[in-house]
Amino acid sequence: MNSSANEVVQLSLVQIDEYGPWTVTPEPRRETDLQSLQATLYADFADFVGERDGYAFYGRFDNMFAVTNGIDTETHTRYQRRVRNRSPVTVSIGVGRASTPAEALGLASEQLQAVGSAQDATRREVLAAASNDVGDAPTERVTVAHFDIVDATGSLTDRRNAVDADLAVKRATLELATYLREHHDSVAHFVGGDNVIAVCPSLDPTAFDATVEHVRETTGIDLQVGIGRAATAHEAGDEAKHALEVCRETGTRIQGVDGLAADD
Repeated sequence: MNSSANEVVQLSLVQIDEYGPWTVTPEPRRETDLQSLQATLYADFADFVGERDGYAFYGRFDNMFAVTNGIDTETHTRYQRRVRNRSPVTVSIGVGRASTPAEALGLASEQLQAVGSAQDATRREVLAAASNDVGDAPTERVTVAHFDIVDATGSLTDRRNAVDADLAVKRATLELATYLREHHDSVAHFVGGDNVIAVCPSLDPTAFDATVEHVRETTGIDLQVGIGRAATAHEAGDEAKHALEVCRETGTRIQGVDGLAADD
């Protein structure tokens, strides 16, 4: 069900350098100030990557990642300079290229782990990259799956306590992300509202059908998903968003590339 070995996706992991010690030096900083800094850094990261047809995800904020197919080393260096010039912190970046998103992000993680701890005072603005064996003439390929909850407004927002609605969305997100990671080496992340975006290998319709069914059985949440596949995350994501609109309009649960579709 996964893509051929010579398809490659690139993910970049951004870590704030020595962030933990910085937050308490010279004394503990206000939490609201830290949250504001994190939000600003993520917004800037999302803009920078998005302008170059990538997709950014906030991760844990001190750790952010992005799908960066087509974005070269010099461009990553420019982003590091941008952070240094605009904020009180610096960032290090690991870049991984592999045939699956989780493997690519794993390679990016290993690059940073190999050069020092995220709280190491001597690690500053590292940029390190690695690639697995993806065969000859690898094809740049990103598959984006855009999930959302069927009638989230009617079933959650307009009916349930906001606390309970939030917990329901988080349960479904965690179950979805865990399933996709364990079964398909994919990376999924909540992106607001009731939406989750997953970066996947080139899976066939049965894989998405099984994923949606698993979340329904384990959480009681009914999902629909649009899938896009292209050379860059932006193009694949745009296809996925349009496919998701078809789901909303027609009542299908899966819609996307190669004409795949599935009913309830």
